[in-house]
Amino acid sequence: MALLNTTLKWLLRRRLPRLEAMMAHPGAVQQRVFTQLIGRARRTEWGKTYEYSSIRSVREFQERVPVSSYEDLFPYIERMMRGETNVLWSSPIHWFSKSSGTTNARSKFIPVSQESLDECHFRGGKDMMALYIANNPDSQTFTGKGLSIGGSLHENPYSKQGAAGDVSAVIMKNLPAWGQFIRTPPLEVALMSEWEAKMERMAEITSQENVTSILGVPTWTLVLLEKILARTGKQNILEVWPNFEVFIHGAVAFQPYRELFQKQVFPSSNVRYLEVFNASEGFFAIQDDIRRIGEMMVMLDYGIFYEFVPMDEVDSPHPRALTIEEVEVDKNYALVISTNGGLWRYKVGDTVRFTSLYPHRLKVSGRTKHFINAFGEEVIVENAEAAITKACEATGAIIADYTAGPVYMGEGQHGRHEWVIEFSTPPDSQARFNQLLDETLRQVNSDYDAKRYNNMVLIEPLIHAVPRGTFYRWMTQRGKVGGQHKVPRLANSREYLDDILGRELLSY
Repeated sequence: MALLNTTLKWLLRRRLPRLEAMMAHPGAVQQRVFTQLIGRARRTEWGKTYEYSSIRSVREFQERVPVSSYEDLFPYIERMMRGETNVLWSSPIHWFSKSSGTTNARSKFIPVSQESLDECHFRGGKDMMALYIANNPDSQTFTGKGLSIGGSLHENPYSKQGAAGDVSAVIMKNLPAWGQFIRTPPLEVALMSEWEAKMERMAEITSQENVTSILGVPTWTLVLLEKILARTGKQNILEVWPNFEVFIHGAVAFQPYRELFQKQVFPSSNVRYLEVFNASEGFFAIQDDIRRIGEMMVMLDYGIFYEFVPMDEVDSPHPRALTIEEVEVDKNYALVISTNGGLWRYKVGDTVRFTSLYPHRLKVSGRTKHFINAFGEEVIVENAEAAITKACEATGAIIADYTAGPVYMGEGQHGRHEWVIEFSTPPDSQARFNQLLDETLRQVNSDYDAKRYNNMVLIEPLIHAVPRGTFYRWMTQRGKVGGQHKVPRLANSREYLDDILGRELLSY
């Protein structure tokens, strides 16, 4: 495996000049992507409807083509799933990435073209490792196996043609032979549909492998690692995998889990952490500098044309949208994309905040629908993560999972926020933790602070500490297990709070 490690590192380093050119000329790179997308789609039904053949500029494109939600595009996607071609994209679509539901469906299906596999997802995986090697030239990660925690595949619900499943499963199924060789567990195990059985089988197989890296969502990774520790009787995962080197994570904010991984799971300063921003819709960004925690460089040549909508325009029917050259640092934007899978001016649902330009680095600040604004406080996920982190640092607590929502005013009662938190390590003082969470929210969000002033609108938050495993059981009962399913952090309703509190007998 030493020769393989040397060879793959050499090949990956050859990708760096292209990445350096992308950093230096972001506008030109995005203009080239835009021109290619319009050209490829001009003969599709969508392209003919909006007269792509006569579009000559980004501004003309923005004036002519509406910003779309999944509900807007679903009638076209359904036709593609039934086998129609040249609807949203020019090449046949055989794969559909399945992710969590929308307002009109339990699940949504994102078309995955061969172009999006080759030019986006696979390119992203290679660049991810190229940037990691650039940060760590002495890496030995390819001397062992890379563990991937993926989802499962299912039949196309509308046709016998093609298949649908988590994007991780679609990618795994289409990996070239060399990609399958360097990963674990075997494909037939990685794609098992019964989650509990898959976790047990993965724990059995991978506990006997030389695993040097993991690619996965922190929450589901912890579930697997706990099963491996229970099976082996070891105290931490480095006792199982002494050569482990890097955990590549995404999908949820890592900061609340960082201390748990660094102190309990991989108790060594030699283990590194790399963040990626990928989704069913595409591979968007990669952490290019391990020292810049939470910051990821936007990958601009993956067949995705990016637009960024200022948050005060998100609900506008014709929002102003900025290109990569027009964004500013420290401002929140809703992400809008057009892709080589046939998504056109599509609202992803994520909000981002740029931390640097040239290269363009961003942080995922939240979700357009994951916030609490029941009283005008406009608390976003980024605020919540900051408060959780500060409270944990001060009280020695380590978070496993959490969700929060509003307690509405009524019958003479003030409003407040209600939190359900699962601790891996409880705080040394729950009261102090609660106080710091509230104080930090007031520091980072002036609207929340104004509503908390003298308890006039909001009183102190109500916090429930629930037993270990609560969120895993809740997600299982909801049928939301698997790599693409995430615990909703914030909600502007009591939908999740009432459900989880109704299932748990709490006495706090």
